[in-house]
Amino acid sequence: MCDLQQWISQYLLDCQYQKGLDPKTIKAYRIDLAQFLELAGQKNFKFTRNEIMAYISRLHQQYKPKTIRRKIASIKAFFGYLEYEGLVQENPFSKLRIKLAIPVILPRTIPLSVISSILASAYQQKETARSQIQRDGTLRDIAVLELLFATGVRVSELCTLGYDDVRLEEGEIKIYGKGAKERFVQIANPNVLGALHCYQEAYKDVITQSGAFFVNRLHKPLSDQSVRSIVNKYCRLAGVESHITPHMFRHSFATLLLEEGVDIRYIQRLLGHSSILTTQIYTHVAGKKQRDILLEKHPRNKIHFA
Repeated sequence: MCDLQQWISQYLLDCQYQKGLDPKTIKAYRIDLAQFLELAGQKNFKFTRNEIMAYISRLHQQYKPKTIRRKIASIKAFFGYLEYEGLVQENPFSKLRIKLAIPVILPRTIPLSVISSILASAYQQKETARSQIQRDGTLRDIAVLELLFATGVRVSELCTLGYDDVRLEEGEIKIYGKGAKERFVQIANPNVLGALHCYQEAYKDVITQSGAFFVNRLHKPLSDQSVRSIVNKYCRLAGVESHITPHMFRHSFATLLLEEGVDIRYIQRLLGHSSILTTQIYTHVAGKKQRDILLEKHPRNKIHFA
């Protein structure tokens, strides 16, 4: 029990400093392994195949398939670490094949007309600002909204952008994605570049001092919650009644590019997906658009019989 606790602590440190995993991923690992540790401490856990199967059966009684898959993945990765370090004689997952039927949940997207309304409401706020402070705040909000849609960046990636990561002269940003993987995304639209230039000019001194590109009113790096508040604010001003999240801009970015005929592998690189399988979920959403096009534009619609 004591050894297991120490091994888990060491493993999480390895995930943080050696693998460079995202803090949210490490947090999920910590929760899943703490739950596993609690069970292991309740009896003389043998780390055998049968013991692991019994634990998985317990998970099935409490959680949905997607959560079960994540928890199993956490434990499996941990045992892989123990095996690599020579801390266990046999990895119980080595001959274990687990298949879970995960329901396909299509990503929720934002219609282009709604995105246009949200952006328009932000630009309108800039024009009607009553003070320089209010105007500067709106410039920041516009830059956030424009970048979310222009690049499909994750909220966590946007909030951790450093001053040197945004290279407006080159028209690109350097993004640190999951697993500390770097990728560059080009920004070609002049309106987006203009919005970023205006924000950078207004906050130049604060950005330089903090080191973060996006900052709040306390001159601290912008938080995930702050980005959600920004999106909610302009949805409200635009009269958008449906619930819109920052991550939906990412979904819309990918889906709309697919509808325009952009190759899925290019979209994969833009999104920072390790596997093309992750990106392919957007083809299901884009398929709806294809059906609409065929329904309206297919030449067969012009053939009529008396």
